[in-house]
Amino acid sequence: MKENKQINGNDLLALGYPETKLLGIALKANKKRTGLTRVEMLAHYKMVLANAEDYINHKVFGKLATAIIEGVGQPEEEEETIPLKETPVAYSIYGADQIEEGAMKQMEVAVKLPVAVAGALMPDAHQGYGLPIGGVLATENAVIPYGVGVDIGCRMALSIFDIKGIEFYGMEAVLKEQLVKHTKFGAGHGFLGQYKAQHAILDRGEFNLNPFIKNLQDKAWAQLGSSGGGNHFVEWGIVEFAQRDEVLNIDQGTYLALLTHSGSRGMGAMIAGRYTQIAKDLCKLPQEAKNLAYLDLNSEAGQEYWTLMNLAGDYASACHEVIHDKLTKAIGAEVLAKIENHHNFAWKEMYQGKEVIVHRKGATPASKGVMGIIPGSMTAPGFLVRGKGEEEALNSASHGAGRQMSRTQAIKTLKAKDIQAVLEDHGVDLIGAGKDEAPMAYKDIHQVMAAQGDLVDVVAMFTPKIVRMADDGSRED
Repeated sequence: MKENKQINGNDLLALGYPETKLLGIALKANKKRTGLTRVEMLAHYKMVLANAEDYINHKVFGKLATAIIEGVGQPEEEEETIPLKETPVAYSIYGADQIEEGAMKQMEVAVKLPVAVAGALMPDAHQGYGLPIGGVLATENAVIPYGVGVDIGCRMALSIFDIKGIEFYGMEAVLKEQLVKHTKFGAGHGFLGQYKAQHAILDRGEFNLNPFIKNLQDKAWAQLGSSGGGNHFVEWGIVEFAQRDEVLNIDQGTYLALLTHSGSRGMGAMIAGRYTQIAKDLCKLPQEAKNLAYLDLNSEAGQEYWTLMNLAGDYASACHEVIHDKLTKAIGAEVLAKIENHHNFAWKEMYQGKEVIVHRKGATPASKGVMGIIPGSMTAPGFLVRGKGEEEALNSASHGAGRQMSRTQAIKTLKAKDIQAVLEDHGVDLIGAGKDEAPMAYKDIHQVMAAQGDLVDVVAMFTPKIVRMADDGSRED
């Protein structure tokens, strides 16, 4: 019977060779054998592994012996990781029956972090990277870049004008024309030359903090006043006050309003990417928690990120200011009130008498008396709210309706004609947007609001009428 001369990786693994580069070097030696049987080769392989020095000049096993002596391809010692807490800190859940399992699991990992103090999950929650979108986490003297999110300081801004709601129906053509003229959408897109906006944010000293952020200054200038891609929008609509609001000094009635949603564009994304990687290099967590790597706020990297996170948040606010100023001037209206709130951020706040870092990734600040805007979808109403200051929710509320369909699922399953029918039923004129932003991809905003009645009071309702989003439905850069 002819001897099977083939020696494979499994044979060498059985002898104790590691599944590394060394295994490949060992297999190459098998090609050089002259006159040695399979059994003899395997015997030599075993002896080389045990006594490589004896084979240093061997014509078949010399290179393998040298590699073993030099430590090439030896399995690295298992990297030591920072252990998670055996007992997680408590966290509150609002609207649990509307929240997917993936988001729940991510939150359960987050509250096991060594720095975790408390947590909360909002009713619009769905799975994200690291902390779920709609997740709120308080930590002790540590900031988590992915707990903040990629689009740092993303926010809502609402301008309410001195134009009665009924007047909208004679202004549609002008409003649409000016909306197209003064806004720009799409990942990576910005303004060029004379169309670039000016704002004091570009002169901030933080741009000189290090070469990394300095190199992003021109990108920030080009994208100032633009809205990016994904679920970002600029829309005209009608806001209705069921009763007079004394704080805003607005009477009962309906008014024309402008609502915007966007963040810190490419600059924020680059900051998030850089400091997430730094955090992962410095903070080695178990596999299931690796995207929750955190930076000590007493460290140089932690201070850098905190500074740049705040710069990105202020830049996002400046983008909204530019958009609102342009469109307000274009229609010649007076602003009765402007409300703005942000998410994808970290705040220093007090919790049970102690300062903590509160991360709100896709969650709205809702301390007592704090105003916020919670949008639905392009056909569903949004709500102007006032926070109740619920400590169990870490003074937070949802930042929107939240997705019930992934982007991929929406693109694959939804039909353009069905989306158009829904838009027509609600009297919404849509400019741009992909199928992934279809109304059906989002949860029922009324159910979401019902689940957070303990967190906010509704002040007014906003109904979208003319909506603009990225033409290709692209994600943010």
